[in-house]
Amino acid sequence: MKPFLLLATRAEDAAADGEYAAFRRFGGLGEDQLHRVRLEAGPLPELDLEDYSGVVVGGSPYCTSDPWESKSPTQRRVEAELAGLLDEVVARDVPFLGACYGIGTLGVHQGGVVDRTYGEPVSAVEVSLTADGREDPVLGALPERFQAFVGHKEALSVPPPGAVVLATSRACPVQAFRLRENLYATQFHPELDVPGIVERVEVYRHAGYFPADELSLVVARISVAVVEHPPRLVAAFVRRYARV
Repeated sequence: MKPFLLLATRAEDAAADGEYAAFRRFGGLGEDQLHRVRLEAGPLPELDLEDYSGVVVGGSPYCTSDPWESKSPTQRRVEAELAGLLDEVVARDVPFLGACYGIGTLGVHQGGVVDRTYGEPVSAVEVSLTADGREDPVLGALPERFQAFVGHKEALSVPPPGAVVLATSRACPVQAFRLRENLYATQFHPELDVPGIVERVEVYRHAGYFPADELSLVVARISVAVVEHPPRLVAAFVRRYARV
């Protein structure tokens, strides 16, 4: 099987390694079946997309909607490199799954609007599939309503032209969309279970998602959540697009 490509932007090893392990575990992928590139650590290497079954962009402490002048040189480089790669991904309709930061990256690249209108605190929320989502070959692997972990300062307020909204929630109208036939993005985290999100919030306790002195309260709240369905999306994406 040709491997999938995970493009990561987390500078903290615990968060980066946890994300990589989660996509591997829920996708049923061996170490040689998920090739990771940590973009925050260095420039994007030359890639031939024919070598991969698909591309995954994970979450990030970066915010797409931050003013350009406030972004670090590394973030500016990462965004430029992702935009260049997405030119080819979109043009060729290469299988793509963007999670959290990935929805903003693909959304902005294709003309959508990302801002802070629909941010959600770190929590488990009820996500509902739209009629299109229920019929979708990837999102349709999920129940019509399910709990998922979120935690984002920004979100799509206007989907890109041609996007098919596949999932929504009360506080965030675009929880998932598809472009063309094979380009998917979710605002919720399909790779997170309870241990995964607890590790994540401990790493990012000072990143502004919640007051740092409320870490124990956040951990207590998310630890009792019943979040079991979102990883089916990762498995469905891998099943649909894995190729020899």
